[in-house]
Amino acid sequence: MARTTSDIVIEAPADQIMDVIADFGSYPDWATGVKAANVVAGVDGGRAEQVHFVLDAAPIRDEYDLGYTWDGDSAVSWSLTEPGSMLKSMDGTYALEPLGDTSTRVTYQLAVDVSVPLLGMLKRKAEKVIIDTALKGLKKQVEAL
Repeated sequence: MARTTSDIVIEAPADQIMDVIADFGSYPDWATGVKAANVVAGVDGGRAEQVHFVLDAAPIRDEYDLGYTWDGDSAVSWSLTEPGSMLKSMDGTYALEPLGDTSTRVTYQLAVDVSVPLLGMLKRKAEKVIIDTALKGLKKQVEAL
């Protein structure tokens, strides 16, 4: 499955950014289309292992679970553990690269497969929109803190 990738520089240290990424309860405030994100299973240290999402990002409306793997404050990856009615698979990663003491490059990789047929070009464009919207929302949320 091909991955779509984009990055952004956020004026905050990696640990502060990762705290926002790990705060799933706040996703409806900054992640476009996410109506709810509820932790189903947690791990020691307070970071979620599995999260149930309710998504309403026209034309995709779905509910699904993602499983998360954390690598400290440097990366988090996820994959679909409970598919929804539209999403067949989803694999993604946030990788954080410190740029000095006060800024961090956040790279987001995403691969999504849906149950309705889409041309590869349209699928990659949709992934790019999802990634860019998520990165801008993350940047706004982190820098507002």
